[in-house]
Amino acid sequence: MNQSVLLLDGGMGQELIRRSPSAAHHHWSLQVMLEQPDLVSEVHRDFCAAGAAVACLNTYAITHTRLARGEGLPPINNLLDRARDLAQKGVDDSGRPAALVASLPPLVASYRPDTQLPLDQAIQEYRELIELQSESVDGFLAETIPSIAEAIAVLTAAEQAGVRIMLGFTVSDEDGQLLRSEEPLQQALEAISEFNPLAVVINCSKPEAVSQAIPILQRSHFAFGAYANGFTAVGALEPGGVVDVLEARRDLDPEQYAQFASEWLDAGATVIGGCCEVGPNHIKALDGLLKSRGCERLAWADLTA
Repeated sequence: MNQSVLLLDGGMGQELIRRSPSAAHHHWSLQVMLEQPDLVSEVHRDFCAAGAAVACLNTYAITHTRLARGEGLPPINNLLDRARDLAQKGVDDSGRPAALVASLPPLVASYRPDTQLPLDQAIQEYRELIELQSESVDGFLAETIPSIAEAIAVLTAAEQAGVRIMLGFTVSDEDGQLLRSEEPLQQALEAISEFNPLAVVINCSKPEAVSQAIPILQRSHFAFGAYANGFTAVGALEPGGVVDVLEARRDLDPEQYAQFASEWLDAGATVIGGCCEVGPNHIKALDGLLKSRGCERLAWADLTA
């Protein structure tokens, strides 16, 4: 039987940094969405044209804590609707079908489990994000989740809201068997065993660290996969900071990235894609990889069937 695989898109934020002449700041991805909306739609278009079956909305920066760092931004529901509309335009312009999937990010800061909210508050805020979008998107991807507590919060919120989500853990770049919180990935999988996510993936970590994590996912009962980043390291990013302070690798072109993804597929991954610094050409290479292996293509809806 041919392997069935869902191909995600790549990193929205870094593509916007490349394409926009504006200087980046901590609300930059939202400002681009308001002032240069065509850029957002064009990134979605290019990822879908490259073969992605998912358009992950530009909602990573839309949480109460993140929005409180700025001034004069529209209400949270308006921003979420805007992100959805721009993704739909990009999908339409690509001429290819793709699911609209909302990002559920760490509520305070990326890679920093020490900043996470109290559990009850985190559950409430995640549930609000889900309920504000559940009627207008095809699904939810909780991504770059750095700790067991944050994973439990977002999975609990989804369960309370009556939806199943995909869960993305981010692991240590030095040891892919550990979350960014330094909690063992194996312990995290055991802690969420009572939940029923669509899949558990590793994201926004070095591909080498992802490859260390994959065997642990392989031994779990969850469907699994991965989408790595292309940063040299993430330690320079502080809460409220901008990812343009991080350096892109020069040794991770589309073909090299596809080689890592081939390892993940060999282990049984059914979800692959890309995160920060993984652009449309990388997704095109993954699309070619799946074609060369004779993989059947999954749609997001297939995960919930």
